[in-house]
Amino acid sequence: MNDKFNDFPQYRAISGRKVYYKISSDRFFEEISWIGEKIQVFKMNATQYPEMLRIADMLNCEEPYILLSEKYHHLFD
Repeated sequence: MNDKFNDFPQYRAISGRKVYYKISSDRFFEEISWIGEKIQVFKMNATQYPEMLRIADMLNCEEPYILLSEKYHHLFD
């Protein structure tokens, strides 16, 4: 993993969708998504290997994850 991704929090999004992530550690993230006009917030504490791989994919910007523009970081405040 790149050293630049060892500082937390890190922010990611899913390309082409209104789904945003704040990654607080290699084991925890928050997700904000829109379904129509409704906002959903989901918090994940990764305890299983597949969940840990998902966070690793986010940190490495594997498809479909991309860096989230700084203008959206305020959504997690």
